[in-house]
Amino acid sequence: MATFQLELVSPEKLLLSRPVEMVVIPAAEGEMGVLPGHAPMIVALRGGVISVREGGQEKERLFVAGGFAEVGPERVTILADEATPVAELSRAEADSRIAAAEQEYLAAAAESPEKREAAMNRLLAMRAMREAAQAG
Repeated sequence: MATFQLELVSPEKLLLSRPVEMVVIPAAEGEMGVLPGHAPMIVALRGGVISVREGGQEKERLFVAGGFAEVGPERVTILADEATPVAELSRAEADSRIAAAEQEYLAAAAESPEKREAAMNRLLAMRAMREAAQAG
């Protein structure tokens, strides 16, 4: 089956760089499947799980807290704010991070709309992390 190059980069390191058959990314507008030959685009990511498919099966699941994806016919580059293999997620840590994000959101109530939106996006990403930890 045809493949394309997938690269997943977080601020800490290059997490993944290899040919894959398909990737499903948590685009801001909803889940987005990418196959070889996809039309070029740049997509904002929300908190959620990236699913990597090889050999007709899901081979890897990674949680991302947000970021961007540059999609092209032969390459997908994901620039993630934070990325963690789903198997390494902890519900307890996710709950702790949700509590902190809720406090951040409450503190942003009197701030600009942009700061409130950023705080809400962080809270939603941490909720997605807890869901991924439970499903993982």
